[in-house]
Amino acid sequence: MVKLTEDIKNEMSKMKTFMLATASKNGIPNVVPIGMLFLQDDDTIWIVDNYMSKTLKNIKENPIAAFSVWTPECQMCYQIKGNLCVENSGTDYEKAVAKAHMKNKDLPAKNLIKMEVCAVYSVKPGIGAGKKLL
Repeated sequence: MVKLTEDIKNEMSKMKTFMLATASKNGIPNVVPIGMLFLQDDDTIWIVDNYMSKTLKNIKENPIAAFSVWTPECQMCYQIKGNLCVENSGTDYEKAVAKAHMKNKDLPAKNLIKMEVCAVYSVKPGIGAGKKLL
């Protein structure tokens, strides 16, 4: 488990949409924009599944994903990788549904996808691109 730094969390707070990458068990990639991604604590990300199809299938087949953190004013750009699990009942799921409905009460909030952060990489262009940071 990797704990995100204050700098990374600060950059994440500026984001409205994250690009989430998954892959099937055969390695076929899928990248989708995600608006319901929340930092739960220093090492856990919550993603609310409203309309996932290929993404959810990929997660069930291959529970590893990555997303990027980038804003125009960002001094650093990040790729965050982690292990995933899917929940559709329980206290955490209900909290995630409530967060989703605070943004838009009409969202279906079908599943909570929890990501345990495993690694953070620099994706800022230049010499350090691809360097593992955490």
